[in-house]
Amino acid sequence: MYTLLISIVIGLFVAMLFVNLYFRAKVLKLYGVLVRNKVEFGAAHIFNRQKLETEILPRYPQFRNEIEGFIRHMRYTIRMATVLILLITAFGAILMYFR
Repeated sequence: MYTLLISIVIGLFVAMLFVNLYFRAKVLKLYGVLVRNKVEFGAAHIFNRQKLETEILPRYPQFRNEIEGFIRHMRYTIRMATVLILLITAFGAILMYFR
């Protein structure tokens, strides 16, 4: 049981590594396009769709696909990282209990 839990925690750390690589590949590529074209928006726009549509998308209509892709990938990455951190914490707590 203990070895199984250790291997699960190690697997989750490897999954965190792949989330990091996903972040670098997808998000930074789109981020580079947005930075080169001086498209600016804040974290509030990432998490509030209505604010994004009223303030940012009308100013940069030619970069709509890049902005939406960046935000979609950011949300997905944040969601995946949160789930993985919660799982690592839960299995770590279980390991501390059984040790």
